[in-house]
Amino acid sequence: MNGNPLFPFERNRYYSGKMLTSADFAAEQEYGNDKRRFLNNLMFGSGIVCGCNVYSLDDLSVFIESGLAIDRVGREIVIDTSVVKKLSAIPGFDEIDSNRLTLCLRYKEEQVHPVYSVSRAGSESEYEYNRIQEGYELFLKDTEETKNFFEMESEFLTRDVIYQDGDYEIQLIMPATVCRNRYVKIQLKVKKTSSADVAFSFEGRLQTPSFVNTEGNHDLSIALPNMRLMEGETISQEYWVFVQETMATETSLILKKGSVKVGDEEREIDSDFSMKVMISDVNPRELINREIGKVSLEMQNMGVAQDYICLADISLLRTEGAYIIENIEEKSVKKYIEAPAQSTIRSEYLDFFRGTERLGVALKEDTPMDAVARKNSFSNSGMQIATGTIEIPIGGRAKAGEVFYSGEVMHGLGAGTVYVEIGQEYMDEDRVKGANSKSTIYGNSRLFEQAGKNLPKTEQAVKVLNDKGSFVAAISFTEDTDCLMLSYRWIAVKFANNDKLEVEETLEKQWIEAETPTVVLGCKESYYFGVKFHEMDKCSISYQVTEEDGGEITMDGVYTAPNKEGVFEIMITSIEKPQICTYAYAIVKKK
Repeated sequence: MNGNPLFPFERNRYYSGKMLTSADFAAEQEYGNDKRRFLNNLMFGSGIVCGCNVYSLDDLSVFIESGLAIDRVGREIVIDTSVVKKLSAIPGFDEIDSNRLTLCLRYKEEQVHPVYSVSRAGSESEYEYNRIQEGYELFLKDTEETKNFFEMESEFLTRDVIYQDGDYEIQLIMPATVCRNRYVKIQLKVKKTSSADVAFSFEGRLQTPSFVNTEGNHDLSIALPNMRLMEGETISQEYWVFVQETMATETSLILKKGSVKVGDEEREIDSDFSMKVMISDVNPRELINREIGKVSLEMQNMGVAQDYICLADISLLRTEGAYIIENIEEKSVKKYIEAPAQSTIRSEYLDFFRGTERLGVALKEDTPMDAVARKNSFSNSGMQIATGTIEIPIGGRAKAGEVFYSGEVMHGLGAGTVYVEIGQEYMDEDRVKGANSKSTIYGNSRLFEQAGKNLPKTEQAVKVLNDKGSFVAAISFTEDTDCLMLSYRWIAVKFANNDKLEVEETLEKQWIEAETPTVVLGCKESYYFGVKFHEMDKCSISYQVTEEDGGEITMDGVYTAPNKEGVFEIMITSIEKPQICTYAYAIVKKK
């Protein structure tokens, strides 16, 4: 059932002397019902609210518990009392020849309470039904038929094919946008596309510039060994990586090595596979809410075609003229609705699953990224630094001298004396630094008019609330400006021992180097320059191609060679300690 029959909504308009007929009263009922069902559909979706559990009572019968469900149209389906049904007596059983059946639930209305019709016309019935009873019906469908419904492809996930032949296809799947300082799942999925009986294995290595694995490295070994699948069958493997604090707004996953074994034949994957992913400061919950909320009403109605609720898959053992219930499966079949009334007990149960730590970083599910953005402790100094971004709404036209304020921002360093600075962020189109790279101007932006010629001219100040561990930023325009919103990067610094800064760094003992100082690439080929840290903690790194037209390199270290031969130099610098830098070289040859 595509589309939604509930709207557009139409209600009665009453006026003096209006004659009300049965059609008017029916319209009054339909308006209330349709509005409620419309909200049920959009706010809760379809599925089981409570109960409706299915058990095998004996070899021939099933027991269905009382419960509540909501269907795709938003209609409430109430099983008021638990029922016992012989499987062969449920509608649909005789039409199914397979051994896999699905028990389904559907909304049903029935006219009840016949009464004598006083004002009937000559051709009308002598009796009319006085009520409509809302109920349900159970029926059986072939399990394969319940899987054949249309479902929208979400833009939330990005996917790309790593390998494909006549028998198998391998895809890499992950969110199209990831969140800084969070873990994210990467899914490796293989699908059998032919009916041939062929064994299959895959192994490869991904370079992950802005992600680290559980050992803290920027690469990921992926594998799917010893598979023998049926046509249409899929199998997947999951990997978790941590998104580092980086200034880059996008990154790529690059396949540098891969091989497959099809039957007895081994093949190397000659691929320039690279999958681009965006990086954001928002937390996962906000990211998901944005993705779900932007789906239009038309797309919502196109999502699912079925008007029934699946309760359980039932496996049978059939003999001539008889059957036995072998198994009943609910877990992979039922879809439950998260009712607000259950939020308290849901939170109580979820508390038993929180507190997981990986890579020494404790993650909290609902911690905003701008509240505790990033915290580093420097050895021997006790200095702590936090950073994040804020957006200050302007709302359109701003006059010279007009002041605008941010909301209160928690910097995450706790109460005490903290120094906070804010700088205006903008997109820098300097070819040397890379297209669409993000830059920040601290202080008076008028001094960088050439670099940020389209930036509003502002002055800024910060009020630090020492006792609360927070701050409020303020900006003022020096000229009339048309602007909706400005983005600022903030940095907070807290010193140990109440304002005492004791920095004793031995820079001569600390150094960095490229994991592969020299690489040979083809024209337009990409390579990730990883970095090794010696006698120092891992920190943010900046990359720069030292000569014009020497290729491009992203903020997270993915270098793309130019369309010409030559030897090109890449400068790699520690952002926190600019004195520490190194160089790498790309030898570009036409292949």
